[in-house]
Amino acid sequence: MFPTSCAELNQVLDELVARIQKILDSDFVGLYLQGSFAVGDYDQHSDVDFIVVVRDELSPSQVDALQLMHGEVYRLDSEWAKHLEGSYFPVEILRDFSRCGEQLWFLDHGAQSLIRSDHCNTLLVRSVVREKGISLAGPPPNSLMDPISSDLLREEIFETIHNWGHVILENPADYNNWFYQCFIVLSYCRMLHDLYHGRPGTKREGAEWAKTVLDPGWSDLIHRTWAGRPDPAQKVKLPADPEDFKKTLQFVKLIMNESKRYYSKENTDNPQ
Repeated sequence: MFPTSCAELNQVLDELVARIQKILDSDFVGLYLQGSFAVGDYDQHSDVDFIVVVRDELSPSQVDALQLMHGEVYRLDSEWAKHLEGSYFPVEILRDFSRCGEQLWFLDHGAQSLIRSDHCNTLLVRSVVREKGISLAGPPPNSLMDPISSDLLREEIFETIHNWGHVILENPADYNNWFYQCFIVLSYCRMLHDLYHGRPGTKREGAEWAKTVLDPGWSDLIHRTWAGRPDPAQKVKLPADPEDFKKTLQFVKLIMNESKRYYSKENTDNPQ
């Protein structure tokens, strides 16, 4: 009956669904929670990740109306309204896995308006939505797309580990704040976990698993980054601890190397 255990958030989600349905009318297909609320790892600091499925590309008039609406929802009397993050998927793009990476209309965490981004257009997001997504409106999410094999999922995760890793290591100054320092460590823990298991996991699951499989010397860094999660809006404005940031860059290199042990295109069913 209720999408989450938080009554205040449920009210925000009810308002969001009603406003989106009113704007999109017959072009609306469904709205689904994904991310931490879908996989069961949410807390009061979590983003509220969602996707909206639409029949076709949004028209300019629909985009204009949604821009105004998201600003109004942001100003609702609830902190949860400022934690919404999600994308608008035309149904054909959602179904066609080859179209991963195309830009969609996207609401970033803490934002009041939509931008074009490929942020949610991944196999990982599709997998979470299909297998664990919470329906706020519309048909069951598994009716909107085919199953995603663990081989395809692991290939995407491996590429993300390396592609994002190169960006971080080549432009470290862009990530030298408290929020990103924590986010990078926890993301790389989760990605290595998901690569090994061939399924989407949670940040907490990934962090605890990484402590058991990596050298114990990394455990303190992982513990500190988990403790540093609260209040991301403020932490993104604060510089990272210099020693922890240095270790974080080393951690990225470590996970990039470790990922090669767990993945090969020639033998994706049996991690090394």
